[in-house]
Amino acid sequence: MGENRPFQPFVRLDEKITDLAMEKLHVTDAFIGERGDAPEKAMEALSSYQWLVKARFEYHGLRIKVPFLHRNEDGWDLYFLFTGIYPHPDDTLFYCANLWVLENLGLQISKIRILHLDAGYVRGKQLDVDRLFVISDSFYNGNNNPSVKIEPHLRKHMKDFDSLMEQMNSLGDTVPDPIRSQICTGRNRCSHYDECFGQQKKEPDNSILHLFSSQYRYAMAKEGLTTLSMADISRIEGSRMQYAQIQADRNGGLFVDRSALGTWLNGIRYPISFLDFEWERFAVPPYEGMKPYDVLPFEYALYILYEDGTMEQKVYLNVHDDRRNMAENLVRDIPETGSVVAYNATGAESVRIREFSALYPDLSEKLDAVNARMEDMQIPFITGSVYDVRMRGQWSLKVIMSMMNDASYQDLDINQGMEAVYQWRHLDYDDDTPEEEKEKIIEDLRKYCGMDAYAMTVVYRWLLNICREPK
Repeated sequence: MGENRPFQPFVRLDEKITDLAMEKLHVTDAFIGERGDAPEKAMEALSSYQWLVKARFEYHGLRIKVPFLHRNEDGWDLYFLFTGIYPHPDDTLFYCANLWVLENLGLQISKIRILHLDAGYVRGKQLDVDRLFVISDSFYNGNNNPSVKIEPHLRKHMKDFDSLMEQMNSLGDTVPDPIRSQICTGRNRCSHYDECFGQQKKEPDNSILHLFSSQYRYAMAKEGLTTLSMADISRIEGSRMQYAQIQADRNGGLFVDRSALGTWLNGIRYPISFLDFEWERFAVPPYEGMKPYDVLPFEYALYILYEDGTMEQKVYLNVHDDRRNMAENLVRDIPETGSVVAYNATGAESVRIREFSALYPDLSEKLDAVNARMEDMQIPFITGSVYDVRMRGQWSLKVIMSMMNDASYQDLDINQGMEAVYQWRHLDYDDDTPEEEKEKIIEDLRKYCGMDAYAMTVVYRWLLNICREPK
């Protein structure tokens, strides 16, 4: 399952976002471009329509698709459409390319705006398109506050695209060796990073290239300092994670700060509820009470470990919007005492439970009590209390579990979180999927979500064992 699947985005967007934006802008008398249109078609439409939507233009070989152009007394207003909630200046080159083509074709651009989703909009029973969007004249900074004005920023950073096109065309003859820079691993790691630097995957577990957040690791590797144990102490940033990595290599592969790990383990109380959620993220809120890019939990798995070593498993799976029933089941399934453990709890499970609490005030006391007992299993790893060189600078649950002598995720028909989301979409879309296939999807989803919760019980026992081992 999951092979040869057409591209499916990480975020679900069921609505035609352009149609919603047209409603927001009150678009009438519009030329609507289509895939494959000759650029001459849009040029001809300029004299006949007040609005051009998805129009294709071309200048000196650079072809663009413009979301919205609106005629005014002085020329044209240009509206970009950003399907996220905070457009940053990261895509300046893209916006400049559009402006460069249009103005070189003789269009007078009077105003430039970006249409984006409003992070503060909460959907009622019906979708309010006017409140869904914001029309902004500014980009946003790292704190998601309006910063630089769009038009002066684009004009300040305008490029000679003729020259850039020549450079791009020259790449068809010879492909240069990739050069690593801060852009490669900046705010968002480049999606082509592994294509350029795939050799890093072949590095041994104790390679210096796995040194976490080190700006000198590549320089040290070039100098022959190839392993973690060989790291130049004067050129490391000195984080606990880096210390743990270096000590792990020096200690034969594993480092354990037994004092720190013991403190964390001593805070865990029986019965221990290992909790894992699966959810779908929607760009446009489909249900009441949701915001743009909110998530809709559709499954949770629970393994309850008792002090005598016995375990109890519970799995809840819903289709469509069944948040109320899920919240009710959750407070009923989780014991009223003991710790609740999740992996990356502070960024996931705790957030989901807080959202339930805000949505259902009558359940908030019980839900808040669950959150008050929440412990994050990621803590021993991200704090450098435990490091095994087989982690290779990573600490996802899947990576940690790969070191355990236990059942593998690969044995499941669904073995990735996003694979689970894709398969749930089959159920949620109410498509023509045969009933037998739907039942198989439900069975596989239950197994996968249950595996993540079960994996935490395995890792917990491992942490207990390595903490007790003699130094």
